[in-house]
Amino acid sequence: MSESVTIKVPARLHLGFLDIPRSGSERFGSVGLPVQDIATILTVSRSAETMINGDEQARIKQHVTTLCDHLGIKAQHRINVQRAIPRHVGLGSGTQIALAVAAAIRTLHGLPLDAVNDAVLLGRGSRSGIGIAAFDEGGVIVDAGKAPGSAAPTVVSRIPLPEAWRIILVFDAATQGIHGEAEIEAFRSLPAFPQETSAEICRHVVMGMMPALIERDLASFGKAVEAIQSAIGSYFAPAQGGVFTSRHVEATMRRLAEAGAAGAGQSSWGPTGFAFAASQTEATRIVDAIGGRSPGTTIQIVAGRNAGADITHTTLNFATA
Repeated sequence: MSESVTIKVPARLHLGFLDIPRSGSERFGSVGLPVQDIATILTVSRSAETMINGDEQARIKQHVTTLCDHLGIKAQHRINVQRAIPRHVGLGSGTQIALAVAAAIRTLHGLPLDAVNDAVLLGRGSRSGIGIAAFDEGGVIVDAGKAPGSAAPTVVSRIPLPEAWRIILVFDAATQGIHGEAEIEAFRSLPAFPQETSAEICRHVVMGMMPALIERDLASFGKAVEAIQSAIGSYFAPAQGGVFTSRHVEATMRRLAEAGAAGAGQSSWGPTGFAFAASQTEATRIVDAIGGRSPGTTIQIVAGRNAGADITHTTLNFATA
Protein backbone atom coordinates (compact mmCIF):
# COMPACT_ATOMS: atom_id res chain seq x y z
CA MET A 1 0.00 0.00 0.00
CA SER A 2 1.33 3.44 -0.95
CA GLU A 3 -0.28 6.64 0.36
CA SER A 4 0.21 10.19 -0.76
CA VAL A 5 -1.59 13.49 -0.49
CA THR A 6 -1.41 16.16 -3.18
CA ILE A 7 -2.58 19.64 -2.34
CA LYS A 8 -3.03 22.74 -4.48
CA VAL A 9 -3.33 26.03 -2.62
CA PRO A 10 -4.11 29.12 -4.74
CA ALA A 11 -2.25 32.41 -4.70
CA ARG A 12 -4.18 35.37 -3.38
CA LEU A 13 -4.44 39.03 -4.25
CA HIS A 14 -4.48 41.52 -1.41
CA LEU A 15 -6.61 44.46 -2.49
CA GLY A 16 -6.03 46.61 0.59
CA PHE A 17 -6.40 47.07 4.32
CA LEU A 18 -9.58 48.40 5.89
CA ASP A 19 -7.62 49.94 8.72
CA ILE A 20 -4.12 49.91 10.17
CA PRO A 21 -4.04 49.85 13.98
CA ARG A 22 -3.01 52.92 15.90
CA SER A 23 -3.00 50.92 19.14
CA GLY A 24 -2.87 47.29 20.27
CA SER A 25 -6.65 47.16 20.72
CA GLU A 26 -7.49 48.01 17.09
CA ARG A 27 -7.89 45.71 14.07
CA PHE A 28 -6.29 45.67 10.62
CA GLY A 29 -9.09 44.35 8.42
CA SER A 30 -8.44 43.57 4.76
CA VAL A 31 -9.99 42.60 1.44
CA GLY A 32 -8.72 40.21 -1.25
CA LEU A 33 -9.34 37.08 -3.26
CA PRO A 34 -7.61 33.91 -4.50
CA VAL A 35 -6.85 33.42 -8.19
CA GLN A 36 -6.71 30.52 -10.61
CA ASP A 37 -3.57 29.25 -12.36
CA ILE A 38 -1.03 30.46 -9.79
CA ALA A 39 -0.67 28.06 -6.88
CA THR A 40 1.58 26.07 -4.62
CA ILE A 41 1.26 22.37 -5.45
CA LEU A 42 3.00 19.70 -3.43
CA THR A 43 2.72 15.98 -2.68
CA VAL A 44 3.47 14.43 0.70
CA SER A 45 3.97 10.70 1.29
CA ARG A 46 5.41 8.50 4.02
CA SER A 47 9.12 7.77 3.78
CA ALA A 48 11.97 6.07 5.63
CA GLU A 49 13.59 9.49 6.00
CA THR A 50 12.48 13.04 5.41
CA MET A 51 13.26 14.21 1.87
CA ILE A 52 12.18 17.47 0.26
CA ASN A 53 12.45 18.02 -3.48
CA GLY A 54 11.79 21.26 -5.34
CA ASP A 55 11.48 24.87 -4.24
CA GLU A 56 11.18 26.25 -0.71
CA GLN A 57 13.08 23.37 0.93
CA ALA A 58 14.31 25.27 3.99
CA ARG A 59 10.92 26.82 4.72
CA ILE A 60 9.11 23.49 4.24
CA LYS A 61 11.56 21.62 6.47
CA GLN A 62 10.96 24.12 9.28
CA HIS A 63 7.18 23.85 8.89
CA VAL A 64 7.25 20.04 8.88
CA THR A 65 9.38 19.94 12.03
CA THR A 66 7.19 22.45 13.88
CA LEU A 67 3.94 20.79 12.85
CA CYS A 68 5.03 17.21 13.58
CA ASP A 69 6.37 18.21 16.99
CA HIS A 70 3.07 19.92 17.75
CA LEU A 71 0.95 16.97 16.59
CA GLY A 72 3.20 14.26 18.03
CA ILE A 73 3.86 12.73 14.59
CA LYS A 74 7.02 10.61 14.56
CA ALA A 75 6.84 9.48 10.91
CA GLN A 76 9.19 10.74 8.21
CA HIS A 77 7.94 12.23 4.94
CA ARG A 78 8.85 12.70 1.32
CA ILE A 79 7.68 16.06 0.00
CA ASN A 80 7.77 16.90 -3.68
CA VAL A 81 7.04 20.49 -4.65
CA GLN A 82 5.68 20.59 -8.19
CA ARG A 83 5.07 24.32 -8.18
CA ALA A 84 5.46 27.18 -5.71
CA ILE A 85 3.98 30.67 -5.68
CA PRO A 86 6.84 33.16 -6.25
CA ARG A 87 8.17 34.65 -3.02
CA HIS A 88 7.80 38.28 -1.96
CA VAL A 89 5.77 39.45 -4.96
CA GLY A 90 2.46 40.11 -3.17
CA LEU A 91 0.71 36.78 -3.84
CA GLY A 92 0.78 35.29 -0.34
CA SER A 93 3.46 32.65 -0.92
CA GLY A 94 4.44 32.29 2.74
CA THR A 95 0.97 31.67 4.11
CA GLN A 96 -0.04 29.40 1.24
CA ILE A 97 2.97 27.09 1.51
CA ALA A 98 2.55 26.84 5.28
CA LEU A 99 -1.12 25.89 4.89
CA ALA A 100 -0.29 23.45 2.08
CA VAL A 101 2.26 21.58 4.21
CA ALA A 102 0.00 21.52 7.26
CA ALA A 103 -3.09 20.31 5.40
CA ALA A 104 -1.18 17.65 3.47
CA ILE A 105 0.41 16.16 6.60
CA ARG A 106 -2.86 16.25 8.53
CA THR A 107 -4.70 14.53 5.68
CA LEU A 108 -1.98 11.90 5.27
CA HIS A 109 -2.25 11.00 8.96
CA GLY A 110 -6.04 11.10 9.13
CA LEU A 111 -6.19 14.24 11.27
CA PRO A 112 -8.82 16.97 10.91
CA LEU A 113 -7.81 20.13 9.12
CA ASP A 114 -7.20 23.21 11.26
CA ALA A 115 -6.05 25.98 8.93
CA VAL A 116 -6.47 28.82 11.42
CA ASN A 117 -4.47 27.34 14.28
CA ASP A 118 -1.86 25.82 11.97
CA ALA A 119 -1.33 29.24 10.38
CA VAL A 120 -0.75 30.76 13.81
CA LEU A 121 1.55 27.90 14.80
CA LEU A 122 3.62 28.44 11.65
CA GLY A 123 3.75 32.21 12.06
CA ARG A 124 1.26 33.29 9.40
CA GLY A 125 -1.83 35.54 9.30
CA SER A 126 -0.70 38.08 11.86
CA ARG A 127 -2.21 40.99 9.90
CA SER A 128 -4.37 39.85 6.99
CA GLY A 129 -6.73 36.88 7.07
CA ILE A 130 -7.21 36.67 3.29
CA GLY A 131 -4.72 33.85 2.71
CA ILE A 132 -6.11 31.71 5.52
CA ALA A 133 -9.71 32.33 4.49
CA ALA A 134 -8.89 31.57 0.83
CA PHE A 135 -7.69 28.12 1.85
CA ASP A 136 -11.23 27.19 2.94
CA GLU A 137 -13.27 28.96 0.25
CA GLY A 138 -12.73 31.40 -2.56
CA GLY A 139 -14.48 34.57 -3.63
CA VAL A 140 -13.81 38.16 -2.67
CA ILE A 141 -13.14 38.02 1.06
CA VAL A 142 -13.44 40.78 3.63
CA ASP A 143 -11.95 40.23 7.06
CA ALA A 144 -12.36 42.56 10.02
CA GLY A 145 -9.05 41.83 11.69
CA LYS A 146 -8.48 39.87 14.88
CA ALA A 147 -10.82 40.05 17.82
CA PRO A 148 -9.08 40.15 21.21
CA GLY A 149 -7.79 36.66 21.95
CA SER A 150 -8.76 35.27 18.55
CA ALA A 151 -6.33 33.15 16.51
CA ALA A 152 -7.04 34.69 13.12
CA PRO A 153 -8.87 37.64 11.55
CA THR A 154 -12.65 37.31 11.42
CA VAL A 155 -14.17 36.87 7.96
CA VAL A 156 -17.26 39.07 7.70
CA SER A 157 -18.07 38.71 3.99
CA ARG A 158 -17.37 36.36 1.13
CA ILE A 159 -18.92 37.12 -2.27
CA PRO A 160 -18.16 35.14 -5.46
CA LEU A 161 -16.28 37.00 -8.16
CA PRO A 162 -18.41 36.87 -11.34
CA GLU A 163 -17.20 33.85 -13.31
CA ALA A 164 -16.74 35.80 -16.56
CA TRP A 165 -14.50 38.47 -15.04
CA ARG A 166 -10.77 38.20 -15.55
CA ILE A 167 -7.76 39.62 -13.74
CA ILE A 168 -4.78 41.03 -15.61
CA LEU A 169 -1.61 40.52 -13.55
CA VAL A 170 1.61 42.42 -14.18
CA PHE A 171 4.90 41.07 -12.81
CA ASP A 172 8.37 42.55 -12.43
CA ALA A 173 10.85 39.72 -11.90
CA ALA A 174 13.65 42.13 -10.98
CA THR A 175 11.85 43.55 -7.94
CA GLN A 176 10.55 42.16 -4.65
CA GLY A 177 8.10 43.66 -2.21
CA ILE A 178 9.04 44.63 1.33
CA HIS A 179 9.09 41.58 3.60
CA GLY A 180 10.45 40.21 6.85
CA GLU A 181 12.10 42.67 9.22
CA ALA A 182 11.86 45.43 6.62
CA GLU A 183 8.07 45.04 6.61
CA ILE A 184 7.91 45.18 10.39
CA GLU A 185 10.08 48.29 10.41
CA ALA A 186 7.91 49.90 7.73
CA PHE A 187 4.82 49.58 9.91
CA ARG A 188 6.76 51.00 12.87
CA SER A 189 8.11 54.00 10.97
CA LEU A 190 4.94 55.09 9.17
CA PRO A 191 2.70 57.68 10.83
CA ALA A 192 -0.60 56.74 12.44
CA PHE A 193 -3.15 55.74 9.84
CA PRO A 194 -5.89 58.42 9.74
CA GLN A 195 -9.29 57.33 11.03
CA GLU A 196 -10.89 59.34 8.24
CA THR A 197 -9.02 57.30 5.64
CA SER A 198 -10.11 54.05 7.26
CA ALA A 199 -13.72 55.25 7.29
CA GLU A 200 -13.48 56.15 3.59
CA ILE A 201 -12.02 52.74 2.70
CA CYS A 202 -14.74 50.93 4.64
CA ARG A 203 -17.36 52.96 2.80
CA HIS A 204 -15.87 51.96 -0.55
CA VAL A 205 -15.89 48.28 0.49
CA VAL A 206 -19.43 48.17 1.89
CA MET A 207 -21.11 50.65 -0.46
CA GLY A 208 -18.97 50.07 -3.54
CA MET A 209 -17.21 46.73 -3.90
CA MET A 210 -19.72 44.45 -2.21
CA PRO A 211 -22.90 45.57 -4.00
CA ALA A 212 -21.00 45.81 -7.30
CA LEU A 213 -20.00 42.15 -7.03
CA ILE A 214 -23.57 41.05 -6.43
CA GLU A 215 -24.85 43.34 -9.20
CA ARG A 216 -21.99 42.26 -11.54
CA ASP A 217 -21.13 45.92 -12.09
CA LEU A 218 -17.46 45.92 -13.05
CA ALA A 219 -17.21 49.69 -13.46
CA SER A 220 -18.42 50.38 -9.89
CA PHE A 221 -16.27 47.56 -8.52
CA GLY A 222 -13.24 49.01 -10.28
CA LYS A 223 -13.85 52.52 -8.98
CA ALA A 224 -14.06 51.23 -5.42
CA VAL A 225 -10.86 49.19 -5.77
CA GLU A 226 -9.01 52.16 -7.27
CA ALA A 227 -10.13 54.43 -4.43
CA ILE A 228 -8.94 51.91 -1.84
CA GLN A 229 -5.65 51.41 -3.67
CA SER A 230 -5.06 55.15 -3.90
CA ALA A 231 -5.52 55.59 -0.16
CA ILE A 232 -3.40 52.60 0.82
CA GLY A 233 -0.73 53.24 -1.81
CA SER A 234 -0.33 56.86 -0.75
CA TYR A 235 0.07 55.81 2.87
CA PHE A 236 2.72 53.19 2.11
CA ALA A 237 4.52 55.33 -0.51
CA PRO A 238 7.27 56.55 1.86
CA ALA A 239 8.17 52.94 2.71
CA GLN A 240 7.99 51.42 -0.77
CA GLY A 241 9.21 54.34 -2.86
CA GLY A 242 5.87 55.35 -4.37
CA VAL A 243 2.29 54.22 -4.75
CA PHE A 244 3.67 51.19 -6.63
CA THR A 245 6.82 49.32 -5.63
CA SER A 246 7.92 48.90 -9.26
CA ARG A 247 8.04 51.86 -11.64
CA HIS A 248 7.81 49.44 -14.56
CA VAL A 249 4.65 47.83 -13.17
CA GLU A 250 3.20 51.29 -12.47
CA ALA A 251 3.76 52.36 -16.07
CA THR A 252 2.12 49.21 -17.40
CA MET A 253 -0.84 49.56 -15.03
CA ARG A 254 -1.41 53.11 -16.22
CA ARG A 255 -1.52 51.95 -19.83
CA LEU A 256 -3.88 49.08 -19.00
CA ALA A 257 -6.24 51.51 -17.30
CA GLU A 258 -6.15 53.80 -20.33
CA ALA A 259 -7.03 50.79 -22.52
CA GLY A 260 -10.12 50.02 -20.42
CA ALA A 261 -9.02 47.86 -17.48
CA ALA A 262 -10.84 48.50 -14.20
CA GLY A 263 -9.63 48.55 -10.61
CA ALA A 264 -5.90 48.88 -11.23
CA GLY A 265 -3.70 48.45 -8.18
CA GLN A 266 -0.89 46.60 -6.43
CA SER A 267 -1.28 43.42 -4.39
CA SER A 268 0.11 43.82 -0.87
CA TRP A 269 3.69 45.21 -0.99
CA GLY A 270 3.93 44.24 -4.65
CA PRO A 271 5.53 44.41 -7.05
CA THR A 272 2.64 42.49 -8.67
CA GLY A 273 0.02 44.76 -10.17
CA PHE A 274 -3.56 43.81 -11.04
CA ALA A 275 -6.56 45.09 -12.95
CA PHE A 276 -9.94 43.63 -13.88
CA ALA A 277 -11.74 43.03 -17.17
CA ALA A 278 -15.30 41.91 -17.95
CA SER A 279 -14.28 38.74 -19.84
CA GLN A 280 -11.38 36.77 -21.28
CA THR A 281 -11.99 38.41 -24.65
CA GLU A 282 -11.96 41.89 -23.16
CA ALA A 283 -8.85 41.15 -21.09
CA THR A 284 -7.04 39.94 -24.20
CA ARG A 285 -8.15 43.04 -26.12
CA ILE A 286 -6.85 45.32 -23.37
CA VAL A 287 -3.48 43.58 -23.20
CA ASP A 288 -3.13 43.64 -26.98
CA ALA A 289 -4.10 47.32 -27.07
CA ILE A 290 -1.15 48.46 -24.94
CA GLY A 291 1.36 46.88 -27.32
CA GLY A 292 4.82 46.37 -25.78
CA ARG A 293 5.32 46.00 -22.04
CA SER A 294 7.52 48.14 -19.85
CA PRO A 295 11.06 46.71 -19.53
CA GLY A 296 11.24 43.56 -17.42
CA THR A 297 7.51 43.12 -16.95
CA THR A 298 5.32 40.19 -17.94
CA ILE A 299 1.54 39.92 -18.07
CA GLN A 300 -0.75 37.01 -17.24
CA ILE A 301 -4.54 36.85 -17.49
CA VAL A 302 -6.20 34.72 -14.81
CA ALA A 303 -9.67 34.05 -13.42
CA GLY A 304 -10.66 34.62 -9.84
CA ARG A 305 -11.16 31.50 -7.76
CA ASN A 306 -14.47 30.85 -6.03
CA ALA A 307 -13.26 27.69 -4.28
CA GLY A 308 -10.64 26.84 -1.71
CA ALA A 309 -7.67 24.48 -1.81
CA ASP A 310 -7.81 21.16 -3.68
CA ILE A 311 -6.75 18.09 -1.69
CA THR A 312 -6.35 14.64 -3.25
CA HIS A 313 -5.62 11.58 -1.07
CA THR A 314 -4.34 8.60 -3.05
CA THR A 315 -4.07 5.01 -1.79
CA LEU A 316 -2.53 2.35 -4.03
CA ASN A 317 -2.89 -1.33 -3.21
CA PHE A 318 -0.58 -3.80 -4.94
CA ALA A 319 -1.93 -7.36 -5.18
CA THR A 320 0.49 -10.26 -4.73
CA ALA A 321 0.43 -13.41 -6.87
